[in-house]
Amino acid sequence: MHTVALAVTEGVPHFELATPCEVFGTDWSHLADPWYRFAVCGPGPVGVGGRFRLEPDAGLDALVHADTVIVPAVADPGREPPADLVEAVRAAHAAGARVASLCTGAFVLAAAGLLDGRRATTHWAHAAALAARHPRAEVDPDVLYVDNGTVLTSAGKAAAMDLCLHLVRLDHGSATVNALARRLVVSPHRPGGQAQFVSTPVPEERRHCLAALFPWVLERLDQPLTVQDMARRASVSPRTLVRQFRTVAGTTPLRWLLTQRIHRAQELLETTDATVAAIATATGMGTATTLRRHFTRTLGVPPDTYRRTFRQAPRGPGG
Repeated sequence: MHTVALAVTEGVPHFELATPCEVFGTDWSHLADPWYRFAVCGPGPVGVGGRFRLEPDAGLDALVHADTVIVPAVADPGREPPADLVEAVRAAHAAGARVASLCTGAFVLAAAGLLDGRRATTHWAHAAALAARHPRAEVDPDVLYVDNGTVLTSAGKAAAMDLCLHLVRLDHGSATVNALARRLVVSPHRPGGQAQFVSTPVPEERRHCLAALFPWVLERLDQPLTVQDMARRASVSPRTLVRQFRTVAGTTPLRWLLTQRIHRAQELLETTDATVAAIATATGMGTATTLRRHFTRTLGVPPDTYRRTFRQAPRGPGG
């Protein structure tokens, strides 16, 4: 059973504490069995958001035994994080743990040296401070989360859920995370590269300007859709469509479309015996060669390897 340890410290905010507890600490074994073994680790009783006191399950020294360590936001990113927390996180990573930070938890990872030479993100309001304090980190303030393999960072608040679901997808596959997202009533996947902050507020999901277009496209992923096709369906000009996509989805229409094709390919690889060529046709990629190129570039592994991995019994990276 894959062990997830949540490393808390005094003043940990409510949201970034609750999110990993809900995702990893709730028994979702009816979705994937075994689910995770979960523990909250801290230096002792800690205050949560100035309202509650939390008694951890174990001390910070237990982080070294975890398969995944999650560091939630810190109470005051303007101060250096506690030395014992930094050392425990550094030791856990050195022992082979996958380490992920939520929001300003990135300051802990940076202090531990885990972001040196790596791309990372944090809440957009604190990105400049993180970059100034840790110049060896490549801080990107414009994305929801960054996955470097064994070191992952997320932006603020809701992006914490995106990163947690991304970890579940890595461990258990798209079908499981889609089922979990339905239970949590959240989007099953927002790409890490999606913008975390836009100047124009995003309307409610069912009321934004592309709400009718998205399902129309998803029903036609096997077709050679163009920007002009989507603009015509949305009754706007191609230029207006591009602007609307950047506002709502934080990306371009064609990049969004490619992401949806890759997601559909993942689902078909996990749940069917269709050949790569057949999946290429079903997802609008045209040929197996084209699918393999885009799939490998996006996910880092070819379709055949992905299928073998997720056709095995559900497991986490640690076992």
